[in-house]
Amino acid sequence: MNSTYYGLNVSSGLSYRDPSSTAVAKNVIVLALGLTINYINGTLIHTFRKHQIFYVNPRYILYIHMVLNDMIQLTTTISLFVFSYVFYKINTSFCCLIITLAIFTTLNTPLNLAVMAVECYIAICLPLRHAEFCTIKRTYILIGWIWTMSAVSTLPDVFIILATEPLRLFYSSIFCERDNLFHHPVSLKKRDVSYIIFLIGVWLTLFYTYFKIFFAAKAAKKAKSSDGDAKKARNTILLHGFQLILCMLTYVAHVLIKGLLYWFPKHYVHIAFASYIVIQILPRFVSPIVYGLRDKTFRQHLKKYLMCSGNRLQKCTR
Repeated sequence: MNSTYYGLNVSSGLSYRDPSSTAVAKNVIVLALGLTINYINGTLIHTFRKHQIFYVNPRYILYIHMVLNDMIQLTTTISLFVFSYVFYKINTSFCCLIITLAIFTTLNTPLNLAVMAVECYIAICLPLRHAEFCTIKRTYILIGWIWTMSAVSTLPDVFIILATEPLRLFYSSIFCERDNLFHHPVSLKKRDVSYIIFLIGVWLTLFYTYFKIFFAAKAAKKAKSSDGDAKKARNTILLHGFQLILCMLTYVAHVLIKGLLYWFPKHYVHIAFASYIVIQILPRFVSPIVYGLRDKTFRQHLKKYLMCSGNRLQKCTR
């Protein structure tokens, strides 16, 4: 099977190649899903840019950063998927660039979710200090720190390969998969350690903020005050948690697939493809739902944009 994505080796030899019809069907499915999600995300970004109410609000800035990050992540992983079928092997330098960008954006997502959960916590549990803590400047600084933490986890792999591999490697062609490129024992050990740190840190943040918001909603209900915002924030944190579970599957993908292969050894290609859809594409489908469809303000402006676009299209087709 000629397919791959960041974090999962989907190709282990010619015996795993798909028949032509199956390969075409899988690529059509992946491209259709990717284009659909990126179109929705692009619409959300356009709506964000057209209305000042969004880009002066830290919550929406963090959200749109995640949407943009998801678009980059989808584009890179789907490109790798298609390249693996069309070309099988590509230039190592180009592969290194795509893989590094895919790892960056994949690591960014759980960190962004954790920051958004903290913002929800401050808005509900510390409302009087929300404007003080959650400023536009601090929001952009946090986004910078998100990329910095991903860089600290990822760039050492690039430096290791530059220091340990001969220069001719970067002029050769390889099957573009992370373990084929960053296979040094130090890189593998560092990846495991960084995954554990990310996993523990983000989950502790999510659990803490969820239970704080949950108890705030409970207290508001007992006091017979309006607890709608607290309930909505609690549900948002739950959605973050669901999305995070899907994202964190990336960190255990190889273990998961080994377990499935133990039970279904004859269905390797189907297991790998299903894992790619669930682990890489499905989490990016959740992002538009969190605010794009659930948030009242965003939904109203998005409807206006879609209605205006529809009216213009009708005029053009007359």
